[in-house]
Amino acid sequence: PEDTLHGPIFTQEPYDITYSMGSADPEILLNCTAKGYPLPYYRWKQNGTDIDLTMSYHYRLVGGSLAINNPHKKQDIGTYQCLATNSFGTILSRKAKLQFAYLEKFETKTRSTVSVREGQGVVLLCGPPSHYGDLSYAWIFNNNPLYVQEDSRRFVSQETGNLYIAKVEPSDVGNYTCIVTNTKAEQRVQGPPTPLLLRNDGNDILGKTLVDSQGWRMRL
Repeated sequence: PEDTLHGPIFTQEPYDITYSMGSADPEILLNCTAKGYPLPYYRWKQNGTDIDLTMSYHYRLVGGSLAINNPHKKQDIGTYQCLATNSFGTILSRKAKLQFAYLEKFETKTRSTVSVREGQGVVLLCGPPSHYGDLSYAWIFNNNPLYVQEDSRRFVSQETGNLYIAKVEPSDVGNYTCIVTNTKAEQRVQGPPTPLLLRNDGNDILGKTLVDSQGWRMRL
């Protein structure tokens, strides 16, 4: 029977949450519900320290769940636990991590020109900015609104964001811009352009060749 005296038992515990810095929702809800008789009351810990629920508009209890209003990355990131207590004792929930998905902007400094001989392969580095959350990558050529299409000569690594071009042709000369998207953070940023030029001198001493692990050759 529900009115039988017993200690608190969790029916719902908090789970890991990644909150989008670009979210239109101004509140995070960490779930916690327990049954018990007498009815339990709730407390929360952040990184092992008790949260003072009576002194801050930033937090409020919804039943036993913790609502965080206008979350801030520096203040609210961390590990949370729910405590449910009645006269028979206290139980502690599993740990739930609160992370913040974000994507910062690229540095605005000008990127160096990459020179390559016609017919050789080249790697254009994306160098994504600081972030949390999975990224996807695309490239723009000469401010064309359409992304560079992958084919037998062009490949965009979704691990690093780098653009690989094999057997460079004169039509490949121009400015290449890396576009980085963080879907979870609902953010997209555009890097500074990287100019690609053909090297037309005949002296190998003037340039060094970089060969990466996949056998691509990059002229520096």
